[in-house]
Amino acid sequence: MLYRTIARPILFRMDPERAHRLIVHGLGKAVRLPGVLPMMRSFWDVKPDPRLETELFGIRFRHPVGLAAGLDKDAVAVEGFAGMGLAFLEVGTVTPVGQPGNDRPRLFRLPDDEALINRMGFNNEGAEAMAARLARLRERRVPIAVNIGKNKATPNEKAPDDYRACLRVLYPYGDFFVVNISSPNTPDLRKLQHGEELKALLDAVHGEIAEQAARTGGAPKPVVVKLAPDMTEAELEQTVDILASGGVSGIIATNTTLSRDGLTHPNRTQQGGLSGRPLRERSTDVIRTIYRLTGGKLPIIGSGGIFDARDAYDKIRAGASLVEIYTSLIYKGPGVVRSIAAELSALLARDGFRRVGDAVGADHR
Repeated sequence: MLYRTIARPILFRMDPERAHRLIVHGLGKAVRLPGVLPMMRSFWDVKPDPRLETELFGIRFRHPVGLAAGLDKDAVAVEGFAGMGLAFLEVGTVTPVGQPGNDRPRLFRLPDDEALINRMGFNNEGAEAMAARLARLRERRVPIAVNIGKNKATPNEKAPDDYRACLRVLYPYGDFFVVNISSPNTPDLRKLQHGEELKALLDAVHGEIAEQAARTGGAPKPVVVKLAPDMTEAELEQTVDILASGGVSGIIATNTTLSRDGLTHPNRTQQGGLSGRPLRERSTDVIRTIYRLTGGKLPIIGSGGIFDARDAYDKIRAGASLVEIYTSLIYKGPGVVRSIAAELSALLARDGFRRVGDAVGADHR
């Protein structure tokens, strides 16, 4: 309530990117003060609930709700976001070399539609800077997924080298890795979702993962691929077939969309990827299709338009084992995590599911 009545009106009077930076960097600094993290957990942490506990990729999750990539691009506020009750964090997208991203303004609110449009362009400080921050963490309360991408100046034929470079630097610090080939804001990036380019990229990523696992002496860490919501049915089928046969651990569905269907806010004309409530149905449809195409054998993380427990539950029943939020945090504040978790547990109980994993893909049975 305090967020909606006090904090959000102040933040929404600010430039969106300035507000974003203020929150993320402020959170990163605040948690260093004595007593701040315990106070945050008392407000927002999710109470233990066996019904919500799940395991994926051999990793335990306290509940299925995590943070999508893009909010904490440089892993500046990992401990702070973990203190908000999120079950896992996806940091990045990070590129081998830091880059400024696209020209400003590049982030736009659409309050009438509960949406955001961004054309950030993988602005980040680079893999070495992220690795240094993750190495300094005082504690790791939740699993961390590292979202990796290619530099804007790198042509697609050399893109595999960029993904390998990220893995070489960040492998010790991620619990699993997300290959981002679906942002609409890096020229030609989405072409890597298809055909021989996708196969070559997967070969490179798996090769580097194997090398790093051999070097560190552990089992290879999981790799998931993040897909766009804007593919045709035929394109999605071809891509999923390559991913399923290419040995990936899972898929994130979906990234932002280029569609502007149904929007009313004047900012709908801005270029970039759209996130938030208007993406909800399309991302759920993609999850449902992937689950059907793979027979439920390839794990899915659902992302796009999750504002409440019903949204999360729809994606779980469609086939998602975990879900991610981003835009709803901007519009509803950190209390949304605890709210989704509590109401999701009630929905599972109502439908007779003892654990959240039992509900995954229920709409297909």
